Amino acid sequence: MSDNISADQLRLLIERIERLEEEKKGIADDIKDVYGEAKATGFDVKTMRSIVRLRKMEKHHREEAEMLLETYKAALGLD
Repeated sequence: MSDNISADQLRLLIERIERLEEEKKGIADDIKDVYGEAKATGFDVKTMRSIVRLRKMEKHHREEAEMLLETYKAALGLD
């Protein structure tokens, strides 16, 4: 009996994961469409992706990343 319940529970979990993966793919497609719209409007998508990535960071992590970038740029003479 417990084997049957475990198999049913496993099947349900797998099916949930599969549904969520489909939703994730749909959302990724929607995001791609928005970036395409932005590009068609004249925005630089690479810069927009950088901004989205920065906005996800906590302030102190963002500041640390920016300081490191400036340090590396100075070390390579890119200033």
